[in-house]
Amino acid sequence: MTANSPRTDSRRADVWRALDTVIDPELDEPVTDLDFVASLAVSDDGDVAVHLRLPTSFCAPNFAYLMASDAKTALSELDWTRSVSVALDDHHDSAIINAGLATDAGYRGTFGHEAEDDLEELRTIFRRKAHVAAMERSLTALMSAHPWRSPQEMATVVLGDLPPGRTTDELLDRRSAIGLSTRPDAPVMVDHLGAGYVGLDVQLALRRARSTRISIEGNAHFCRGLLRTRYDDPDRTTISA
Repeated sequence: MTANSPRTDSRRADVWRALDTVIDPELDEPVTDLDFVASLAVSDDGDVAVHLRLPTSFCAPNFAYLMASDAKTALSELDWTRSVSVALDDHHDSAIINAGLATDAGYRGTFGHEAEDDLEELRTIFRRKAHVAAMERSLTALMSAHPWRSPQEMATVVLGDLPPGRTTDELLDRRSAIGLSTRPDAPVMVDHLGAGYVGLDVQLALRRARSTRISIEGNAHFCRGLLRTRYDDPDRTTISA
């Protein structure tokens, strides 16, 4: 087999990094980490072709379209791409979604009268849930590292109190996505409007946030199992970038 040229290898890495930014809205993880990228091909002329796959053939069409559309947008923004093709494999609406992507018809242009939901509204709902989960994850990690701090004290924690690392970075990303401050003096425990919690609301909010985080992580684990079972590749993690 002929080896890729250095330029092609570099461009494949660019493609992979771009796909890293495409998030499953419900699971709050990149499609790359979830192994939703079935294949990718890059030509020396700047043509990119990506195939996506999902855990079942009946995954919600709006979620499926959103991820495929986001993937095409992310790849089209690379400064060297000449043409970008993104296709969704083995979904009951693959033909409809792929035709819409090929012609850049948009969500409503793709599904017509069936497109009842507004994708941006849907995206906002799941971004808010992702923020709640990231907030809880950060505060739980802080309490584990400092067991003398009570849950009630979490209402006074600011971003600058959090240790550097992936958990904090993810929280900052989720806050930025919904328009919340990422300044070091900004309180961590806030709702999607930036309002904090006081009194009994603090522990209640932490419990609700924990339920949200567990639900998201549980769904992601379940979907990974379904994907491995569907494609009968238990030893595969992700394709090579």
